[in-house]
Amino acid sequence: IIASQPQSVAAEALRTLRGVIMTQHVQAGRRALAICSPSAGTGCTFIAANLAVAMSQAGVNTLLIDANLRSPGMSEYIRGPKSNVGLVELLRDETLPLSEGVQLVQDNLSVLHADNVDDDGIQNLGGQAFQNLIGTCLREYDLTVIDTPAANRFSDCRRIASVTRYALVVACRERSYVNDVKQLVNELQFENTAVIGTFL
Repeated sequence: IIASQPQSVAAEALRTLRGVIMTQHVQAGRRALAICSPSAGTGCTFIAANLAVAMSQAGVNTLLIDANLRSPGMSEYIRGPKSNVGLVELLRDETLPLSEGVQLVQDNLSVLHADNVDDDGIQNLGGQAFQNLIGTCLREYDLTVIDTPAANRFSDCRRIASVTRYALVVACRERSYVNDVKQLVNELQFENTAVIGTFL
């Protein structure tokens, strides 16, 4: 939406979100953000992709990671050259440099797709290999935006957010339940994750 329909109401709403994150997150020195949702179909991947594009357009060197290893969907929004190395391979083999899996898709925007998802990759989410990978991302990029699976089906988003330490919760009108959003926020905070806000 940000790239294809920049004059739309939706694009303006995303630019407003960008402004909030710029002033309250990036300029405060925070360099990672997990995008979480209470349930599937709420637009978590859509928001992650558009936010990353919006941040890159503002000159923020941004990395977008598809960490939804249950149902990866980032390639539906952002495609890059084919690579045999994605998040799963980087988690499996820590000798691989981050640059092997990251694809520069436009100025200030790089993407790390999930690729070749398997059970081992899922088990590594939130583990030491993932923590090391995020540490590298924090050193090399101004902001790392991470898409996560639905919280009501998997614990992955909480594990990921506990590493990034900051999360944005996405809800969808007429689809998300208020109590589910509250529960997710409470669960994230219990894991010592700061929820910087919610986006409807």
